[in-house]
Amino acid sequence: MTIDRQAALQATASIPGIPRDGEGPVFREPWEARAFAMALALHARGLFTWPEWADALANEIKRAQAAGDADTGETYYRHWLAALEHLVAAKKVAPEGELHRYRDAWDRAADRTPHGQPIELAPEDFG
Repeated sequence: MTIDRQAALQATASIPGIPRDGEGPVFREPWEARAFAMALALHARGLFTWPEWADALANEIKRAQAAGDADTGETYYRHWLAALEHLVAAKKVAPEGELHRYRDAWDRAADRTPHGQPIELAPEDFG
């Protein structure tokens, strides 16, 4: 996956807490890079401003910490994805139920996919 370097640098400058090194954001898993890229793409389309995104992400992190998240950094992109889902639903880009339906389908597809293989959605994943 290719991420627009300039957009990534702008995001890392605008949003505190993004895991990064001297070259920009870093990701532990491929899905984290995809979630980051989705936020970049939606920002580029004008769905939200970076301050609006930072507020949504901060609210998601606070909610998770209140529910017991240990804030070790390992769950950062889970909060990123949850904030993205909430913004997309709030902006009526996609209904929240549809987002949950696809998330559950991806979970089922990931469970049946051998490690290292690409995850592909199939009709039965929408069970």
